[in-house]
Amino acid sequence: MSATASAYLARPGRPAVVPRTLDELAGPTGGIVELPVRLMWNSERAFDLADPDELLWMYENVLRETTRVTDLRELIHAPTLRRVWPLLNLPRGVRLAWEGRHRSLCTA
Repeated sequence: MSATASAYLARPGRPAVVPRTLDELAGPTGGIVELPVRLMWNSERAFDLADPDELLWMYENVLRETTRVTDLRELIHAPTLRRVWPLLNLPRGVRLAWEGRHRSLCTA
């Protein structure tokens, strides 16, 4: 098993992807972010990170849909993730995979 995949599923047939460390998550902290179609199939793929609801929606989609750790590095910001972690609506497998590797999220 790779260091970026886990036994937990994001959805049937798709393992949750988790980075080795949270320090490698250097995504944007502001502005408008447009997700690629592979992460968000809806035509409305742009998210204003200044809007708390849009930020949560973007993080939920990225964490659930990604199959690449590079997406996490480019789109998720570690301090922001720690701050919003308890608010994210994630599949159980995604939450367990992340908290299993990054125990600090359990107390976030």
